[in-house]
Amino acid sequence: MMATTIVTSVGLTSLPLVAQGKVREIYEAGDSTLLLATSDRISAYDVILENGVQDKGTVLTLITNHWLNNVLPQQIPGLKHHLVSLSIPQSLNIGPENRQRLRGRSMIVNKYRVFPIEAIVRGYITGSSWSEYKQKGTVHGLPQPKGLEQCQAFPGGPIYTPSTKAPVGGKDENITPDEARKIVGEKYADKIENLALSIYKAAHEYASERGIIVADTKFEFGLDEETDEIVLIDEVLTPDSSRFWPKADYAPGQDQRSFDKQYLRDWLTSQGLKGKEGVSMTEDVQAQTSAKYRDAFQRLTGETLDEALAKLEQ
Repeated sequence: MMATTIVTSVGLTSLPLVAQGKVREIYEAGDSTLLLATSDRISAYDVILENGVQDKGTVLTLITNHWLNNVLPQQIPGLKHHLVSLSIPQSLNIGPENRQRLRGRSMIVNKYRVFPIEAIVRGYITGSSWSEYKQKGTVHGLPQPKGLEQCQAFPGGPIYTPSTKAPVGGKDENITPDEARKIVGEKYADKIENLALSIYKAAHEYASERGIIVADTKFEFGLDEETDEIVLIDEVLTPDSSRFWPKADYAPGQDQRSFDKQYLRDWLTSQGLKGKEGVSMTEDVQAQTSAKYRDAFQRLTGETLDEALAKLEQ
């Protein structure tokens, strides 16, 4: 059965901590590898909530694994990603208690040089893109057709709308593809854009067949400096990095129900807590958010979280 403990901090002391983000803690695992441990912390409006969401870190990790190992390689031959294993090598002396606590919520990944942008792909106009469009008729500075409705699909297909990658505590800034090109360099800009669009289109088709619309998502990429190849890194197509909508309920012209943390954002806004520090979710909001994450997991993978955890090596 799933663990009942909510893991809001990993806090390994036996491995060097490389970085800590809103949700993940990254540790040295070897000369060329890292241990990515995903907590149950949750953030909204760039603020981390005081309490976490049951099983969230496990959902994010195992959904990422599903995309990287079971779905995308068949859709995009030659796609290179950073995931090595979900199993922590016995050579890493983290102790049996930590090993059990991290089961299903950690990945061993290869190290790469990270491109300092968020490669966002939007298939539908919503969120900050809808706000910008209403004011200026643009999305990330890109002119859009007149008369678009909230949450409708972009008429010309998905668009690449990158952002800066802010340090922890900072806020990502929406930028144009041309501005992203200056950051990553002419040599890699088109490759990153085309790969992000290809992955999104493949994921959108796969998820649509399973009752989920991937409205938008953000990818991160690294560079294998030995082979000069672009590598897909970090979490991939999760409820944290994407907007997932129930396909059966989709209706443009209004806000959509979602499988992601939009439920939490809406609660914060309704309570006058948007962007405020020191906020704790109610037990009901925790439970509802956890249920949405688990529902998305089961729809996308075809198995429950318990079933997926049971398959993992002990």
